[in-house]
Order: sequence, then C-alpha cells, then structure tokens
Amino acid sequence: MKRERAFVENRRKQILDKIIDSPGIHVEELADLFRVSAITIRRDLQYLEDQKKLTRYYGGAVANERSTQDDVALYRDQIARYAATLVEDGDTVFINTSRTALQILQYIRKKNVTVITNNGRALSCDHPDGVNVILTGGELRYPKEAMVGEFAERNLLKCYAKLAFVGCSGISEESGVTTDNANEVNLNELMLRRATKCAYILADHTKIGSMSSFRTCSIERVTNLVTDERAPKEVLDIFREKGIDVHQVSRNDIFE
Repeated sequence: MKRERAFVENRRKQILDKIIDSPGIHVEELADLFRVSAITIRRDLQYLEDQKKLTRYYGGAVANERSTQDDVALYRDQIARYAATLVEDGDTVFINTSRTALQILQYIRKKNVTVITNNGRALSCDHPDGVNVILTGGELRYPKEAMVGEFAERNLLKCYAKLAFVGCSGISEESGVTTDNANEVNLNELMLRRATKCAYILADHTKIGSMSSFRTCSIERVTNLVTDERAPKEVLDIFREKGIDVHQVSRNDIFE
C-alpha cells in the first residue's frame, strides 16, 4: 500500500512537471504518456488543483507556474542554509554541480573551510573570507558549467573530504540517486565514496520519488538525505525503513 501511494505521488509530480514544460498538453496525451486512463489523469488533475498547483480547463490544465517555481526556489535555499550549519571549523567538503549544493558556499559561517567542487559556477559565487575554494578542473560542460572527464576524476582521486554534499535530479527506492548528465555520475560517486565522515544527498520535494536517466548510487548507499517539508511522507517512510537519516527543513526555519 505504501509503495502504491508513493507511485501515485510520483506520477502526479511528473504530470505537474510535464504541464509546466509543455503548456497546452491535453488529458489524452497525458494518459498515453503515463499509460493510464483519461479518468485517472482527470482524477490526478483534480487532486493537483485542490493543492492549488494548477488550474483545470476543458481538456487540460495550466500550472500555477510562478508560485510553484518560487516555492521550489525557497525550499532549495532553505536546504542549502541547513546544510551549511553542518560544516565545522577546519572542515574540507565536497560540493557537486547541483544548484542547491552550490548555494551552501554563501552560507558557511565557519573558519578555514575548504570546498572542493567540480562546479565551474563557484568562480562567480559569493562566499565568506573563511572559505577556500578548490576546483577539480576538467572538461567544462555547458549549460551547467560542470567540470567532468578523466582529468577531473584523477584530481578528485587525490582528495578526501570530511563531508560531501551531492545534489541530484531524483531519488527513489527503485532507481536510487540519479542525475540527468552521464558525465557527472563518476564524480558524484567519488565524492560520496571519499567523504570520511558523512555524505548528504540534497533533494527538494520535486526530486523525492522521482528518477532520472543515470544512476549515481543505489538507495542502499544513501545514509543522509536533506529535503523539505513538502516531500511525500510515504516515500520518506520507505527511506527511513532503509536506515536513511532524513533531515527536513520548513519554509519558516531560521538557521544561524
């Protein structure tokens, strides 16, 4: 029953994402895409409208896109703020190419912290004087400005860090931690494996129960997950049953 509810929640999140990405898509197209009946899609759309995530019209729906995007951005910022509180004086930490992970840089308040990252955007990211940034180098891939390839991997193999903060495109029981970019898989996996104390997966509620194309690691490899209060409880309960320590932030949390 829990897995069935988690499957429905995941489908509804994917329906909302599809409506945002493809305005004007019709019920019949959604039914074909998700391999369910039109009645099931209409029921899902009604649920999403009740949650004020979209507005239905005859034959389809339109997402309340602006509020949805703002809500996700707020939670990603809260996740980054919380993650920054886990860093102590003198720590070395890994940060991958995730937007959420990169935001941690500006919120670190400890001294003599070293951040090792393959995120080229770190060059233009504001950070306190007590934070030193080391780039892995490697082949620069746009639009994420990710540093990937053998050069980056060889450099990362020379490093260990106390903590790793790895964002993802999705995390689910079936597929584990996944990303959209095949070139980032090895670097993500290395960061998780070479964290000497703790590795944290960062995923806002839109990523929970979802999956993407390329797997970084299985769900059994995950020990800590940082997400937000809107993450589906059914999926988080499954994660907890597997021994994952789930950290949830709320929109009103204040972090020092």
